[in-house]
Amino acid sequence: MMRICAALAVVAALGACAEGPKGPQASDTRVLEESYRHPGPATITLITMISNTSGSGAHTALMVNGSQRVIFDPAGSFYNDAVPQQDDVLFGIRPVVLAAYKSAHARVAYHVVTQEVEVTPQQAELALQLIKARGPVSQAACTNSTTSLLQQIPGFEDIKVTYFPKKLMQQFETRPGVVTDRYYEDDEGTIVDGVAKVQL
Repeated sequence: MMRICAALAVVAALGACAEGPKGPQASDTRVLEESYRHPGPATITLITMISNTSGSGAHTALMVNGSQRVIFDPAGSFYNDAVPQQDDVLFGIRPVVLAAYKSAHARVAYHVVTQEVEVTPQQAELALQLIKARGPVSQAACTNSTTSLLQQIPGFEDIKVTYFPKKLMQQFETRPGVVTDRYYEDDEGTIVDGVAKVQL
């Protein structure tokens, strides 16, 4: 009985991991056409949505800047016709797309924490391969899938598997050279409303 209660608590805490339908699968051709690599070093960025009332985590995503920049948005709800998507991977993450992604999630109830670490090109490419091969993630498994993926990247083997976004965020805080940013907005509504207002 305690296991069932614990499982239900996880699902309730991570309800933001699947609040809306995914869009259609983009073709490989479109993904290639929209491919974007951000200038500068290869990086891995943990993105965490945090409740402004309880301080608990609501969703985990992972952005990788290697040969291209993508967001792994496991069981996420972000969809826009201008952003090609295959399973839980968003492609073509130009600055305007990243800003839209953060804006769609930030509102009076939540803010967005990004934690960026510089990695080698080899680490970034392995992360991209793992993300693309992962396939769709089930509801409330956003952090679990992200931690499992990170563990397979050299230099991140110490990441402990967890279902809780804030616990992963706290692990990331200890990484050397991490650059942390917090993004706030004060609009009402849900992630679905946030996605609807995005203009790209």
